[in-house]
Amino acid sequence: MVIFDCDGVIVDSESITDRVMQASFKRYGLELATDEIARLFVGGTMQGAMDNAIKLGAALPSDWLDLIYPEIFNALEQEVKPIPDVITVLNMLDAASIPYAIGSNGPHAKMEVTLTRTGLKERFKGRIYSREDVPNAKPAPDVYLHAAKQAGIAPERCVVIEDSASGAKAGVAAGMRTYGFYGETPRERLAPICDELFGDMKELPKLLGL
Repeated sequence: MVIFDCDGVIVDSESITDRVMQASFKRYGLELATDEIARLFVGGTMQGAMDNAIKLGAALPSDWLDLIYPEIFNALEQEVKPIPDVITVLNMLDAASIPYAIGSNGPHAKMEVTLTRTGLKERFKGRIYSREDVPNAKPAPDVYLHAAKQAGIAPERCVVIEDSASGAKAGVAAGMRTYGFYGETPRERLAPICDELFGDMKELPKLLGL
């Protein structure tokens, strides 16, 4: 089975989310460059982003998560698209009868927005897993092990596709072969962790032996 992270791997949502967060942090006294937002927060949870922003000096209110999620969802609903060529990859997996799933640190509500907007919700129906479904978020392996268990497939027969260091660590910790997608992530962050690296979804079928 192939288990994909969602944001930045299936849906091109990272830059949209980063932009909304950047604007929000600025309103609360923390100015960060775009690359700093990506370095500090991509691959984590929104609670982790909140905690880190407060440590860096943002005067975020206690209900910031309740405020930021609607902003992010509204932007995603209007703008998000599939990662280029990921649909071709899914078509090839279907043709080869190889199952696939999503394992994300994001909440189900966010994936409902992004997967519906991109027309991919039905393709992953019944195989969409969130850190909300398991005790620990990535870099813990929980969500990937959960996806494998639900499919009845041994971890060593699974491949993880990730674009963040924390997600890649989760894949490795799950005992799964882990491929790092550096489309928008600096290659050097993924290189020490992943079994294989690729920068374009067109490269993935060959890596998967399709």
